[in-house]
Amino acid sequence: MKILLYSANFAPEPTGIGKYSGEMASWLASQGHEVRVVAAPPYYPAWKLAEGYAWPPYRREQWQGVSVFRAPLWVPASPGGLARVLHLLTFAAASLPSMLRQAFWRPDVVFTVAPAFVCAPAGWLTARLCGAQAWLHIQDFEVDVAFQMGLLKGKLLRRLVFGCESWMLRRFDRVSSISGRMLELLRNKGVAPKAVTFFPNWVDIAHVSPLAAPSSYRAELDIADDAVVALFSGTLSNKQGLMIIPDAAKRLLARPDIVFVVCGDGVMKPQLEAARASLPNLRLLPLQPFERLGELLGLADIHLLPQSPEAEDLVLPSKLTGMLASGRPVIATCRAESEIAAVVSGCGMIVPPEDGAALAAAIAALADDASGRARLGLLARAYALENLARDAVLGRVAEQMAGAD
Repeated sequence: MKILLYSANFAPEPTGIGKYSGEMASWLASQGHEVRVVAAPPYYPAWKLAEGYAWPPYRREQWQGVSVFRAPLWVPASPGGLARVLHLLTFAAASLPSMLRQAFWRPDVVFTVAPAFVCAPAGWLTARLCGAQAWLHIQDFEVDVAFQMGLLKGKLLRRLVFGCESWMLRRFDRVSSISGRMLELLRNKGVAPKAVTFFPNWVDIAHVSPLAAPSSYRAELDIADDAVVALFSGTLSNKQGLMIIPDAAKRLLARPDIVFVVCGDGVMKPQLEAARASLPNLRLLPLQPFERLGELLGLADIHLLPQSPEAEDLVLPSKLTGMLASGRPVIATCRAESEIAAVVSGCGMIVPPEDGAALAAAIAALADDASGRARLGLLARAYALENLARDAVLGRVAEQMAGAD
């Protein structure tokens, strides 16, 4: 089967949505499928073009059996609302010729990953030109998030944008997303029920598994083996309410046995670095190699999953899969009725969003309950094994791409 994957973010060291696209492409290629990718040069989450990608703007690469066609885009220094929209539009425009050329390759499936939704028209058009199945995957509802967080404003703009979005969604043969609430939102946006497909995030349960010994990161960060580590690892974006972590760390300064670690890169990094200056119990780590992901997640005694209340039902963070697979409990900041809460409540704790005192209390309670942490960690690993195993998830999707029910 020939599969064309269209994703703005596709990186050699994949993280976030780049990790999603990269791992999916390499897995499909390993199963004997012919896979091509049209993507931007690596730039995320640092919001800076990776070294060596400034020129030539268009190029073809080979990566783990996958042919990758790079198209340029503008990367803003400050990715605010309008700048972010223009940034994505530049990729959609620049990548259109690359996508249309792929129609001559005659793929069986054109799989478009959103974000960025502005790429959806090119994905759909390419599929129609060559008679391929047009598949759109919604990793998060970026348009809804932009309006709810105030990045885009205005009733007229809202009506226009959502009308165009609904029209485009209804053009695809399949539209998938990662949670029940998000599938419900797709149906509310007018997507036919038969086209709506569940495609959850996955995790390589062999690559990320509970550690039998203390993580090597403890020695590197000078953290005692008996200290309790509360870890956040992921993209440092503004839709996650990350400043609640230094708030909780400040409230727990009197607990030297609790250490906070934040690992990643993104637009919130300067604010976290400024907060760290007065918090000796907070450590920051840059983005780590994918090969060390199991060791990194195993550093945690408690995983932290902060989330902005405006976005909690419009995204289901992909980082949650690794947290669960590592066999550690999770504390999420979200409303009790959200889908994040439905997953985490069985293997961790839920606290109200933007409530630093409640987060600090939950961390302290788990820090003082080693047996409770062990029990919740076993439940987290069991959930990952049953629901999130990579081969099972991607195997089902490959069958659907081939036309199986």
